[in-house]
Amino acid sequence: MFAGKKFAAFLFDMDGTLLNSIAAAERVWSAWATRHGLDVAAFLPTMHGIRAIETVRRLALPGLDPQHEADEISRAEIADVEGIHAIAGAAAFLASLPPQRWAIVTSSPRALALRRIEAVGLPLPATLVTGEDVSHGKPAPDCFRLGAERLGVDPRDCLVFEDATPGIQAAEAAGATVVVVTATHQHQMETPHATIFDYSNLTAVADAQGRLGLERIQSAAAS
Repeated sequence: MFAGKKFAAFLFDMDGTLLNSIAAAERVWSAWATRHGLDVAAFLPTMHGIRAIETVRRLALPGLDPQHEADEISRAEIADVEGIHAIAGAAAFLASLPPQRWAIVTSSPRALALRRIEAVGLPLPATLVTGEDVSHGKPAPDCFRLGAERLGVDPRDCLVFEDATPGIQAAEAAGATVVVVTATHQHQMETPHATIFDYSNLTAVADAQGRLGLERIQSAAAS
């Protein structure tokens, strides 16, 4: 994969990329949307991949404080982790990486990110960038630029693992290479980027300088 290209670091989105939290998130957001008289079916596809505050702000509902609503939604999401599970192979794949060569870059608040990471048993990253760390969330490139900066690398020398359009756009704007994780996709996404379903057939390869490559594991049947 990527014709032997090596990267300084890997940057991972969280929801939909390392873990599947769709059912829990949609329970919380459905209840919120119902309270505010929204068409739940039409609304739910619009809230994935971006910060809660920007979802609420974009709706421009009269009389609502976006920060207050986002905080309430986050508290409800922290309390509801039922059914959340790791994407296949994600835990082992992360555990195989050098700790200073990868980060999680998520639109979630830090408390929610830590809760979900713990709930599904993923390794806790040494570097965690959350929606609270930037002024502009995805699709702005700020989060991926910050993740790379904290790792001491250039974002253009990073491979970003993403699943949602806002995150893909953010990675593109940061100049990173992108691989799209499709495990939670209900419909095929048209993308010019490399795609993987999950991590079960992937391995990371580090060279003598610690630069990381990504390879597919060939099955015994294929070999």
